[in-house]
Amino acid sequence: MQLDNQYASFTWAGTPVAPTPLHSPRLLLINHDLAGELGISLEERQWLDITSGQRLPPEMTPFAQVYAGHQFGGFSPRLGDGRALLLGEVVTPGGTRWDLHLKGAGKTPYSRFGDGRAVLRSSLREYLASEALYHLHIPTTRALCLVGSDEPVYREQVEPGAALLRAALSHLRFGHFEYFYYSGQPEHIPALLDYLIDTQWPELKQQPQDYGALFDRVVTRTAELIAQWQAVGFCHGVMNTDNMSMLGLTLDYGPYGFLDAYDPGHICNHSDPAGRYAYDQQPAVGLWNLQRLAQALSGHIELDVLQASLGQYEHRLLTAYSELMRQKLGLEQWHEGDPALFRDMFGLMAEHRVDYSCWFRRLALLEAEGEPPASLIALLAKPEAWHDWFARYRARLALEGGTQAERRARMDAINPKYVLRNHLAQRAIERAEQGDMAEADTLLRLLARPFDEQPEFNDYAEPAPEWAASLCVSCSS
Repeated sequence: MQLDNQYASFTWAGTPVAPTPLHSPRLLLINHDLAGELGISLEERQWLDITSGQRLPPEMTPFAQVYAGHQFGGFSPRLGDGRALLLGEVVTPGGTRWDLHLKGAGKTPYSRFGDGRAVLRSSLREYLASEALYHLHIPTTRALCLVGSDEPVYREQVEPGAALLRAALSHLRFGHFEYFYYSGQPEHIPALLDYLIDTQWPELKQQPQDYGALFDRVVTRTAELIAQWQAVGFCHGVMNTDNMSMLGLTLDYGPYGFLDAYDPGHICNHSDPAGRYAYDQQPAVGLWNLQRLAQALSGHIELDVLQASLGQYEHRLLTAYSELMRQKLGLEQWHEGDPALFRDMFGLMAEHRVDYSCWFRRLALLEAEGEPPASLIALLAKPEAWHDWFARYRARLALEGGTQAERRARMDAINPKYVLRNHLAQRAIERAEQGDMAEADTLLRLLARPFDEQPEFNDYAEPAPEWAASLCVSCSS
Protein backbone atom coordinates (compact mmCIF):
# COMPACT_ATOMS: atom_id res chain seq x y z
CA MET A 1 0.00 0.00 0.00
CA GLN A 2 1.14 3.55 -0.69
CA LEU A 3 1.03 5.77 2.41
CA ASP A 4 1.41 9.54 2.75
CA ASN A 5 0.91 10.42 6.41
CA GLN A 6 0.37 14.16 6.15
CA TYR A 7 -1.95 14.54 9.15
CA ALA A 8 0.57 13.03 11.56
CA SER A 9 2.97 15.83 10.64
CA PHE A 10 0.65 18.22 12.50
CA THR A 11 2.37 17.58 15.81
CA TRP A 12 0.02 20.02 17.55
CA ALA A 13 -3.07 18.08 16.40
CA GLY A 14 -2.59 14.99 18.56
CA THR A 15 -0.07 12.55 19.92
CA PRO A 16 1.95 9.71 18.36
CA VAL A 17 0.89 6.52 20.15
CA ALA A 18 1.76 2.89 19.46
CA PRO A 19 -1.20 0.50 19.64
CA THR A 20 -1.43 -1.89 22.56
CA PRO A 21 -1.52 -5.38 21.01
CA LEU A 22 -4.55 -7.56 21.55
CA HIS A 23 -3.84 -10.90 23.17
CA SER A 24 -4.44 -14.09 21.14
CA PRO A 25 -6.09 -12.29 18.18
CA ARG A 26 -8.01 -14.11 15.49
CA LEU A 27 -9.08 -12.82 12.11
CA LEU A 28 -12.86 -12.57 11.72
CA LEU A 29 -13.66 -10.46 8.65
CA ILE A 30 -11.77 -8.81 5.79
CA ASN A 31 -13.42 -6.47 3.30
CA HIS A 32 -11.57 -7.64 0.20
CA ASP A 33 -13.61 -5.45 -2.17
CA LEU A 34 -12.69 -2.29 -0.27
CA ALA A 35 -9.07 -3.38 0.06
CA GLY A 36 -8.93 -3.73 -3.70
CA GLU A 37 -10.35 -0.24 -4.20
CA LEU A 38 -7.70 1.17 -1.86
CA GLY A 39 -4.91 -0.69 -3.63
CA ILE A 40 -4.06 -2.74 -0.53
CA SER A 41 -2.80 -6.28 -1.07
CA LEU A 42 -1.93 -8.11 2.14
CA GLU A 43 -1.71 -11.68 3.35
CA GLU A 44 -4.13 -12.75 6.07
CA ARG A 45 -1.30 -12.76 8.61
CA GLN A 46 -0.54 -9.13 7.79
CA TRP A 47 -4.20 -8.13 8.21
CA LEU A 48 -4.20 -9.85 11.57
CA ASP A 49 -0.96 -8.22 12.69
CA ILE A 50 -2.06 -4.70 11.73
CA THR A 51 -5.61 -4.84 13.06
CA SER A 52 -4.59 -6.48 16.34
CA GLY A 53 -1.76 -3.97 16.81
CA GLN A 54 0.79 -6.80 16.96
CA ARG A 55 3.01 -5.54 14.14
CA LEU A 56 2.66 -2.47 11.91
CA PRO A 57 4.47 -1.79 8.64
CA PRO A 58 7.27 0.74 9.22
CA GLU A 59 5.62 3.29 6.95
CA MET A 60 2.62 3.58 9.30
CA THR A 61 2.72 6.39 11.86
CA PRO A 62 0.01 5.72 14.49
CA PHE A 63 -1.37 9.00 15.76
CA ALA A 64 -4.18 9.82 18.20
CA GLN A 65 -6.11 12.91 17.11
CA VAL A 66 -7.30 15.49 19.62
CA TYR A 67 -10.71 17.14 19.34
CA ALA A 68 -13.54 18.46 21.49
CA GLY A 69 -17.31 18.23 21.17
CA HIS A 70 -20.78 19.13 22.33
CA GLN A 71 -22.12 15.92 23.84
CA PHE A 72 -25.87 15.85 24.51
CA GLY A 73 -25.78 19.64 24.44
CA GLY A 74 -22.94 20.12 26.93
CA PHE A 75 -19.43 21.04 25.88
CA SER A 76 -16.51 18.66 26.54
CA PRO A 77 -13.32 20.66 25.94
CA ARG A 78 -10.91 17.76 25.40
CA LEU A 79 -11.96 14.47 23.85
CA GLY A 80 -9.94 12.92 21.05
CA ASP A 81 -9.13 9.40 19.93
CA GLY A 82 -9.51 7.66 23.27
CA ARG A 83 -9.49 4.14 21.85
CA ALA A 84 -8.52 4.69 18.24
CA LEU A 85 -5.48 5.61 16.19
CA LEU A 86 -4.95 7.07 12.74
CA LEU A 87 -2.47 4.55 11.33
CA GLY A 88 -1.82 6.39 8.10
CA GLU A 89 -3.26 7.84 4.92
CA VAL A 90 -3.47 5.52 1.94
CA VAL A 91 -3.14 6.98 -1.56
CA THR A 92 -5.20 4.79 -3.89
CA PRO A 93 -4.23 3.88 -7.47
CA GLY A 94 -6.68 6.58 -8.58
CA GLY A 95 -4.93 9.21 -6.48
CA THR A 96 -7.55 9.65 -3.74
CA ARG A 97 -6.54 9.65 -0.08
CA TRP A 98 -8.13 7.49 2.62
CA ASP A 99 -7.52 7.35 6.36
CA LEU A 100 -6.82 4.00 7.99
CA HIS A 101 -8.25 4.21 11.50
CA LEU A 102 -7.89 1.49 14.13
CA LYS A 103 -10.56 1.28 16.86
CA GLY A 104 -9.83 -0.65 20.03
CA ALA A 105 -6.10 0.09 19.84
CA GLY A 106 -5.60 0.70 23.58
CA LYS A 107 -5.11 3.72 25.78
CA THR A 108 -4.12 7.14 24.48
CA PRO A 109 -3.72 10.52 26.22
CA TYR A 110 -7.40 11.10 25.38
CA SER A 111 -8.80 7.92 26.96
CA ARG A 112 -9.76 9.76 30.15
CA PHE A 113 -10.89 6.94 32.46
CA GLY A 114 -11.43 4.42 29.65
CA ASP A 115 -9.41 1.33 28.82
CA GLY A 116 -8.98 2.18 25.15
CA ARG A 117 -10.43 -1.13 24.09
CA ALA A 118 -13.39 -2.14 21.95
CA VAL A 119 -15.63 -5.17 22.37
CA LEU A 120 -16.75 -7.62 19.72
CA ARG A 121 -20.39 -6.53 20.11
CA SER A 122 -19.82 -2.88 19.17
CA SER A 123 -17.11 -3.61 16.62
CA LEU A 124 -19.27 -6.06 14.67
CA ARG A 125 -22.23 -3.66 14.90
CA GLU A 126 -20.12 -0.96 13.26
CA TYR A 127 -18.78 -3.31 10.60
CA LEU A 128 -22.29 -4.43 9.65
CA ALA A 129 -23.88 -0.98 9.75
CA SER A 130 -21.20 0.87 7.82
CA GLU A 131 -21.36 -1.69 5.02
CA ALA A 132 -25.18 -1.65 5.12
CA LEU A 133 -25.29 2.13 4.68
CA TYR A 134 -22.64 2.06 1.97
CA HIS A 135 -24.74 -0.31 -0.12
CA LEU A 136 -27.79 1.89 0.52
CA HIS A 137 -25.75 4.67 -1.17
CA ILE A 138 -25.53 6.70 2.05
CA PRO A 139 -22.13 8.35 2.70
CA THR A 140 -20.27 6.53 5.46
CA THR A 141 -16.97 5.35 6.82
CA ARG A 142 -16.16 1.80 5.73
CA ALA A 143 -15.12 -1.34 7.58
CA LEU A 144 -11.90 -2.92 6.36
CA CYS A 145 -10.95 -5.64 8.85
CA LEU A 146 -12.29 -7.08 12.11
CA VAL A 147 -10.21 -9.02 14.64
CA GLY A 148 -11.51 -10.79 17.73
CA SER A 149 -9.78 -11.84 20.93
CA ASP A 150 -10.35 -13.71 24.18
CA GLU A 151 -8.94 -10.71 26.06
CA PRO A 152 -11.65 -9.64 28.55
CA VAL A 153 -12.98 -6.09 28.31
CA TYR A 154 -15.20 -4.63 31.02
CA ARG A 155 -18.36 -2.75 30.02
CA GLU A 156 -21.70 -3.40 31.73
CA GLN A 157 -20.32 -6.93 31.90
CA VAL A 158 -17.18 -8.74 30.82
CA GLU A 159 -17.10 -9.08 27.04
CA PRO A 160 -14.59 -10.39 24.48
CA GLY A 161 -12.27 -7.74 23.09
CA ALA A 162 -11.95 -6.84 19.43
CA ALA A 163 -10.40 -4.29 17.09
CA LEU A 164 -11.82 -2.76 13.92
CA LEU A 165 -9.79 -1.29 11.10
CA ARG A 166 -11.94 1.20 9.23
CA ALA A 167 -11.35 3.56 6.33
CA ALA A 168 -12.71 6.94 5.29
CA LEU A 169 -11.73 9.77 3.01
CA SER A 170 -11.22 11.75 6.21
CA HIS A 171 -12.05 11.43 9.90
CA LEU A 172 -12.07 15.19 10.47
CA ARG A 173 -14.99 16.13 12.71
CA PHE A 174 -16.71 19.33 13.73
CA GLY A 175 -15.05 18.73 17.09
CA HIS A 176 -11.54 19.16 15.68
CA PHE A 177 -12.27 22.81 14.99
CA GLU A 178 -14.10 23.29 18.28
CA TYR A 179 -11.05 22.08 20.16
CA PHE A 180 -8.70 24.66 18.70
CA TYR A 181 -11.29 27.45 18.95
CA TYR A 182 -12.19 26.90 22.60
CA SER A 183 -8.66 26.02 23.75
CA GLY A 184 -7.38 29.39 22.53
CA GLN A 185 -5.38 28.02 19.61
CA PRO A 186 -7.30 29.41 16.63
CA GLU A 187 -4.07 29.83 14.66
CA HIS A 188 -4.15 26.08 13.91
CA ILE A 189 -7.61 26.14 12.31
CA PRO A 190 -6.45 27.39 8.87
CA ALA A 191 -3.98 24.50 8.63
CA LEU A 192 -6.83 22.00 9.11
CA LEU A 193 -9.04 23.83 6.62
CA ASP A 194 -6.21 23.92 4.08
CA TYR A 195 -5.55 20.21 4.65
CA LEU A 196 -9.20 19.40 3.99
CA ILE A 197 -9.23 21.50 0.83
CA ASP A 198 -5.90 20.17 -0.47
CA THR A 199 -6.70 16.50 0.13
CA GLN A 200 -10.44 16.38 -0.63
CA TRP A 201 -11.70 19.48 -2.45
CA PRO A 202 -8.76 21.10 -4.30
CA GLU A 203 -11.18 22.81 -6.67
CA LEU A 204 -12.19 25.14 -3.84
CA LYS A 205 -8.76 26.80 -4.05
CA GLN A 206 -9.96 28.49 -7.22
CA GLN A 207 -12.65 30.38 -5.28
CA PRO A 208 -11.86 33.75 -3.61
CA GLN A 209 -13.72 32.73 -0.44
CA ASP A 210 -12.38 29.19 -0.25
CA TYR A 211 -13.05 28.74 3.47
CA GLY A 212 -16.57 30.06 3.03
CA ALA A 213 -17.10 27.70 0.11
CA LEU A 214 -15.82 24.85 2.27
CA PHE A 215 -18.30 25.63 5.05
CA ASP A 216 -21.11 25.90 2.51
CA ARG A 217 -20.21 22.46 1.21
CA VAL A 218 -20.21 21.04 4.74
CA VAL A 219 -23.70 22.50 5.26
CA THR A 220 -24.95 20.94 2.02
CA ARG A 221 -23.43 17.54 2.69
CA THR A 222 -24.77 17.46 6.24
CA ALA A 223 -28.27 18.41 5.05
CA GLU A 224 -28.24 15.79 2.30
CA LEU A 225 -26.88 13.10 4.62
CA ILE A 226 -29.60 13.64 7.21
CA ALA A 227 -32.25 13.70 4.46
CA GLN A 228 -31.00 10.26 3.42
CA TRP A 229 -31.09 9.02 7.02
CA GLN A 230 -34.67 10.21 7.40
CA ALA A 231 -35.78 8.71 4.11
CA VAL A 232 -34.40 5.24 4.86
CA GLY A 233 -35.50 5.32 8.50
CA PHE A 234 -32.00 5.37 10.03
CA CYS A 235 -31.38 6.71 13.53
CA HIS A 236 -27.79 7.58 14.45
CA GLY A 237 -28.37 7.84 18.19
CA VAL A 238 -25.41 10.01 19.25
CA MET A 239 -25.21 13.12 17.05
CA ASN A 240 -22.64 14.87 19.22
CA THR A 241 -20.47 17.36 17.34
CA ASP A 242 -17.47 15.05 17.78
CA ASN A 243 -19.44 12.45 15.79
CA MET A 244 -20.19 14.82 12.90
CA SER A 245 -18.04 14.43 9.79
CA MET A 246 -16.72 17.42 7.85
CA LEU A 247 -17.29 15.37 4.69
CA GLY A 248 -20.90 14.53 5.51
CA LEU A 249 -20.15 10.87 6.28
CA THR A 250 -22.02 8.69 8.73
CA LEU A 251 -19.41 8.46 11.47
CA ASP A 252 -19.02 6.52 14.75
CA TYR A 253 -21.71 3.86 14.89
CA GLY A 254 -22.93 3.22 18.41
CA PRO A 255 -26.59 2.84 19.42
CA TYR A 256 -27.89 3.23 15.88
CA GLY A 257 -31.07 1.63 14.64
CA PHE A 258 -33.35 1.34 11.63
CA LEU A 259 -37.02 1.98 12.26
CA ASP A 260 -39.19 -1.08 12.67
CA ALA A 261 -42.74 0.11 13.45
CA TYR A 262 -42.92 3.74 12.34
CA ASP A 263 -42.60 6.10 15.29
CA PRO A 264 -41.42 9.63 14.49
CA GLY A 265 -40.24 10.10 18.08
CA HIS A 266 -38.32 6.82 18.17
CA ILE A 267 -35.28 6.89 20.48
CA CYS A 268 -32.72 4.26 19.51
CA ASN A 269 -30.29 5.09 22.33
CA HIS A 270 -31.10 3.86 25.85
CA SER A 271 -28.63 6.50 27.12
CA ASP A 272 -30.83 9.30 25.70
CA PRO A 273 -34.00 9.22 27.83
CA ALA A 274 -34.88 12.83 26.96
CA GLY A 275 -34.84 12.02 23.24
CA ARG A 276 -32.37 14.69 22.17
CA TYR A 277 -31.32 12.46 19.28
CA ALA A 278 -34.70 10.91 18.50
CA TYR A 279 -35.45 10.12 14.85
CA ASP A 280 -37.58 13.22 14.27
CA GLN A 281 -35.00 15.47 15.97
CA GLN A 282 -32.11 14.58 13.68
CA PRO A 283 -32.72 17.38 11.13
CA ALA A 284 -32.82 20.06 13.86
CA VAL A 285 -29.76 18.62 15.60
CA GLY A 286 -27.88 18.76 12.32
CA LEU A 287 -28.46 22.51 12.15
CA TRP A 288 -27.58 23.01 15.82
CA ASN A 289 -24.30 21.19 15.27
CA LEU A 290 -23.51 23.27 12.18
CA GLN A 291 -24.09 26.39 14.25
CA ARG A 292 -21.47 25.15 16.72
CA LEU A 293 -19.07 24.58 13.82
CA ALA A 294 -19.79 28.06 12.50
CA GLN A 295 -18.87 29.51 15.88
CA ALA A 296 -15.57 27.65 15.81
CA LEU A 297 -14.80 28.99 12.32
CA SER A 298 -16.03 32.52 12.97
CA GLY A 299 -12.52 33.95 13.18
CA HIS A 300 -11.69 32.71 9.69
CA ILE A 301 -14.91 33.14 7.71
CA GLU A 302 -17.01 36.28 7.49
CA LEU A 303 -20.11 36.20 9.67
CA ASP A 304 -22.49 37.00 6.81
CA VAL A 305 -20.99 34.12 4.79
CA LEU A 306 -21.56 31.70 7.67
CA GLN A 307 -25.11 32.94 8.22
CA ALA A 308 -25.95 32.72 4.52
CA SER A 309 -24.92 29.07 4.39
CA LEU A 310 -26.71 28.22 7.63
CA GLY A 311 -29.79 29.91 6.23
CA GLN A 312 -29.80 27.43 3.33
CA TYR A 313 -29.63 24.30 5.50
CA GLU A 314 -33.36 23.75 5.94
CA HIS A 315 -34.12 24.39 2.27
CA ARG A 316 -31.41 21.98 1.13
CA LEU A 317 -32.50 19.27 3.55
CA LEU A 318 -36.19 19.58 2.69
CA THR A 319 -35.44 19.68 -1.03
CA ALA A 320 -33.36 16.49 -0.81
CA TYR A 321 -35.87 14.78 1.48
CA SER A 322 -38.88 15.70 -0.66
CA GLU A 323 -37.20 14.35 -3.76
CA LEU A 324 -36.36 11.10 -1.98
CA MET A 325 -39.92 10.72 -0.70
CA ARG A 326 -41.37 11.26 -4.17
CA GLN A 327 -39.06 8.55 -5.47
CA LYS A 328 -40.02 6.23 -2.61
CA LEU A 329 -43.68 6.58 -3.61
CA GLY A 330 -42.89 6.10 -7.29
CA LEU A 331 -43.61 9.71 -8.27
CA GLU A 332 -41.52 11.51 -10.86
CA GLN A 333 -43.37 14.82 -10.97
CA TRP A 334 -44.22 17.37 -8.30
CA HIS A 335 -47.87 18.17 -7.56
CA GLU A 336 -49.30 20.68 -5.12
CA GLY A 337 -51.12 18.04 -3.11
CA ASP A 338 -48.07 15.84 -2.52
CA PRO A 339 -47.14 17.23 0.92
CA ALA A 340 -50.63 16.48 2.23
CA LEU A 341 -50.47 12.97 0.74
CA PHE A 342 -47.15 12.34 2.46
CA ARG A 343 -48.28 13.87 5.76
CA ASP A 344 -51.47 11.82 5.93
CA MET A 345 -49.57 8.65 5.06
CA PHE A 346 -47.11 9.22 7.89
CA GLY A 347 -49.95 10.03 10.27
CA LEU A 348 -51.60 6.70 9.53
CA MET A 349 -48.29 4.85 9.72
CA ALA A 350 -47.59 6.29 13.17
CA GLU A 351 -51.12 5.69 14.44
CA HIS A 352 -51.12 2.05 13.37
CA ARG A 353 -47.38 1.38 13.88
CA VAL A 354 -46.76 0.19 10.33
CA ASP A 355 -43.37 -1.32 9.60
CA TYR A 356 -41.39 1.41 7.85
CA SER A 357 -39.19 -0.53 5.41
CA CYS A 358 -41.78 -3.18 4.54
CA TRP A 359 -44.43 -0.53 3.87
CA PHE A 360 -42.51 1.26 1.13
CA ARG A 361 -41.21 -1.92 -0.43
CA ARG A 362 -44.62 -3.57 -0.60
CA LEU A 363 -46.44 -0.41 -1.67
CA ALA A 364 -44.82 -0.92 -5.07
CA LEU A 365 -47.08 -3.97 -5.51
CA LEU A 366 -50.28 -1.87 -5.41
CA GLU A 367 -52.21 -2.09 -8.68
CA ALA A 368 -54.32 0.69 -10.21
CA GLU A 369 -57.51 -1.18 -9.31
CA GLY A 370 -58.68 -3.97 -7.05
CA GLU A 371 -57.77 -4.92 -3.51
CA PRO A 372 -54.30 -4.03 -2.21
CA PRO A 373 -51.90 -6.99 -2.23
CA ALA A 374 -52.13 -9.38 0.70
CA SER A 375 -48.51 -8.73 1.73
CA LEU A 376 -49.29 -5.02 2.10
CA ILE A 377 -52.55 -5.61 3.95
CA ALA A 378 -50.67 -7.88 6.36
CA LEU A 379 -48.79 -4.82 7.63
CA LEU A 380 -51.99 -2.94 8.53
CA ALA A 381 -53.74 -3.49 11.85
CA LYS A 382 -56.86 -1.74 10.47
CA PRO A 383 -56.84 -1.95 6.66
CA GLU A 384 -60.18 -0.09 6.45
CA ALA A 385 -58.51 3.02 7.89
CA TRP A 386 -56.38 3.21 4.73
CA HIS A 387 -59.22 3.07 2.21
CA ASP A 388 -59.33 6.81 1.50
CA TRP A 389 -55.55 7.16 1.39
CA PHE A 390 -55.21 4.31 -1.11
CA ALA A 391 -57.82 6.01 -3.32
CA ARG A 392 -55.91 9.31 -3.20
CA TYR A 393 -52.61 7.59 -3.91
CA ARG A 394 -54.04 5.75 -6.90
CA ALA A 395 -55.49 8.99 -8.23
CA ARG A 396 -52.09 10.61 -7.83
CA LEU A 397 -50.39 7.74 -9.66
CA ALA A 398 -52.84 8.14 -12.53
CA LEU A 399 -51.48 11.66 -13.07
CA GLU A 400 -48.01 10.20 -13.61
CA GLY A 401 -48.87 7.83 -16.43
CA GLY A 402 -46.66 4.86 -17.16
CA THR A 403 -47.22 1.26 -16.15
CA GLN A 404 -47.30 -0.39 -12.77
CA ALA A 405 -44.26 -2.46 -13.74
CA GLU A 406 -42.27 0.69 -14.49
CA ARG A 407 -43.31 2.25 -11.19
CA ARG A 408 -42.41 -0.88 -9.26
CA ALA A 409 -38.96 -0.96 -10.84
CA ARG A 410 -38.38 2.66 -9.79
CA MET A 411 -39.63 2.06 -6.27
CA ASP A 412 -37.65 -1.15 -5.81
CA ALA A 413 -34.51 0.73 -6.82
CA ILE A 414 -34.83 3.13 -3.87
CA ASN A 415 -36.81 1.20 -1.23
CA PRO A 416 -34.59 -1.51 0.23
CA LYS A 417 -36.02 -4.92 0.89
CA TYR A 418 -33.29 -5.56 3.46
CA VAL A 419 -32.08 -3.24 6.22
CA LEU A 420 -29.95 -4.00 9.26
CA ARG A 421 -32.64 -4.34 11.89
CA ASN A 422 -31.39 -4.52 15.47
CA HIS A 423 -32.56 -8.07 16.03
CA LEU A 424 -30.66 -9.24 12.94
CA ALA A 425 -27.47 -7.58 14.17
CA GLN A 426 -28.02 -8.99 17.66
CA ARG A 427 -28.39 -12.51 16.32
CA ALA A 428 -25.12 -12.19 14.40
CA ILE A 429 -23.37 -10.79 17.49
CA GLU A 430 -24.52 -13.62 19.77
CA ARG A 431 -23.29 -16.23 17.33
CA ALA A 432 -20.01 -14.40 16.76
CA GLU A 433 -19.41 -14.35 20.51
CA GLN A 434 -19.72 -18.14 20.37
CA GLY A 435 -17.13 -18.30 17.60
CA ASP A 436 -19.56 -18.62 14.68
CA MET A 437 -19.26 -15.91 12.01
CA ALA A 438 -21.66 -17.57 9.55
CA GLU A 439 -24.58 -15.29 10.43
CA ALA A 440 -22.46 -12.17 10.05
CA ASP A 441 -21.28 -13.43 6.67
CA THR A 442 -24.91 -14.01 5.63
CA LEU A 443 -25.93 -10.51 6.67
CA LEU A 444 -23.03 -8.93 4.80
CA ARG A 445 -23.95 -10.93 1.70
CA LEU A 446 -27.61 -9.89 1.65
CA LEU A 447 -26.97 -6.28 2.75
CA ALA A 448 -24.56 -5.88 -0.16
CA ARG A 449 -27.65 -6.12 -2.44
CA PRO A 450 -30.40 -4.51 -0.33
CA PHE A 451 -32.64 -3.62 -3.28
CA ASP A 452 -32.60 -7.06 -4.92
CA GLU A 453 -35.29 -9.63 -4.19
CA GLN A 454 -32.91 -12.42 -3.07
CA PRO A 455 -35.81 -14.80 -2.27
CA GLU A 456 -33.48 -17.17 -0.41
CA PHE A 457 -33.30 -14.48 2.31
CA ASN A 458 -37.02 -13.59 2.51
CA ASP A 459 -37.13 -14.26 6.25
CA TYR A 460 -34.71 -11.35 6.78
CA ALA A 461 -37.16 -8.94 5.13
CA GLU A 462 -40.05 -9.50 7.53
CA PRO A 463 -41.11 -7.05 10.27
CA ALA A 464 -39.22 -7.45 13.53
CA PRO A 465 -40.52 -10.04 15.99
CA GLU A 466 -42.12 -8.79 19.21
CA TRP A 467 -39.07 -9.70 21.33
CA ALA A 468 -36.95 -7.25 19.34
CA ALA A 469 -38.65 -4.32 21.09
CA SER A 470 -36.91 -5.32 24.32
CA LEU A 471 -33.40 -4.99 22.85
CA CYS A 472 -31.48 -2.32 24.74
CA VAL A 473 -28.83 -0.40 22.82
CA SER A 474 -26.85 2.31 24.61
CA CYS A 475 -23.79 4.50 24.13
CA SER A 476 -21.59 1.54 25.15
CA SER A 477 -22.81 -0.21 21.99
